[in-house]
Amino acid sequence: MSQAPVVPVVRCSSVTKRYGAVAAVEGLSFALQPGEILSILGPSGSGKTTVLRLIAGFESPDRGEIRIQGRVVSGPAVHVPPNRRNVGMVFQEYALFPHLTVAQNVSFGLRRMSRQERGRRLAEVLALAGLGGLENRYPHELSGGQQQRVALARTIAPRPITVLLDEPFSNLDAGMRRRLRQEVADILRAHTIATVFVTHDREEAFAMADRIGVMNDGHLEQLDTPDRIYHAPATPFVAQLAGMCDFLPGEVRDGVVVTEIGNVPYASDDGPLPEASPVDLLVHPDDLRVLPQPEGTAVIHAREFRGGETILVVRLPSGATVRCRQRASTTLTPGTTVTLVPDQDRAFVAFPQTERRP
Repeated sequence: MSQAPVVPVVRCSSVTKRYGAVAAVEGLSFALQPGEILSILGPSGSGKTTVLRLIAGFESPDRGEIRIQGRVVSGPAVHVPPNRRNVGMVFQEYALFPHLTVAQNVSFGLRRMSRQERGRRLAEVLALAGLGGLENRYPHELSGGQQQRVALARTIAPRPITVLLDEPFSNLDAGMRRRLRQEVADILRAHTIATVFVTHDREEAFAMADRIGVMNDGHLEQLDTPDRIYHAPATPFVAQLAGMCDFLPGEVRDGVVVTEIGNVPYASDDGPLPEASPVDLLVHPDDLRVLPQPEGTAVIHAREFRGGETILVVRLPSGATVRCRQRASTTLTPGTTVTLVPDQDRAFVAFPQTERRP
């Protein structure tokens, strides 16, 4: 007997939202699976937060449809208000009630439960969020990380269908962000809560998400696993948002890309590119070996020490530069003549030069 297909927790189908002549979201389609953590990654103004507001019901789409567990909540002539969607949202500012204790903040959404049920659920969520012993403190007595955990605990306490996080760690310092994002991911996965969180921080998205959707000017340019977002970006925009990279101009000939650093094997999701077509070859800092050679044609232009690694900026004969990652202990210095050797064991991504870059 075949199993029934899994119904997505959230499904957006061709969703468009405009503010005057500006399309904040254009033709957005994706499905959030049960227990999945999905990140919407993009720069400021790309439409990320509008996506959350549309799912939560704070905004209505101009076109398209949104379903939550198979039920239409936004669509032509349909708009289910936020309080009837059973969607939890953690805002960037946390929005804690300053006059309520931690326990009272977390219990706020449990008022329909009996006192006994409320007490059990409160204890469960406080323990899960690592807030034991802080029940009687007020928000101003907590650190930023503790306030974030309170906001998350309050959101998941009523057992929402899905949780939406709006730039959840942007108010924290770098060290706290790293610690807290792992804690939050653990909490969400422990409860198998389907989650959408928006961020402009690629490290955050890569560390937490099962899949990443990259937004650009209201459009979803790619929705894929973190590994494919980095290694097989669909567009130059996605490539640059996913990590440090450079582009080398080249030309397709006999199944390789001919560049000034040599012939490089390439891959394209659309199949072989036309012979003699101009392309931009995507190069990550780990893709090239740097060999000091007096007869080399490239020169180390600059050296950036970053603690655990050193980035060498190498200038090519054409004037183009590429960044190459080295061990922190490398002795190569600016002015050294070198040769760059591409990794022949992998296929580089090549983009037709007609595709725009940010």
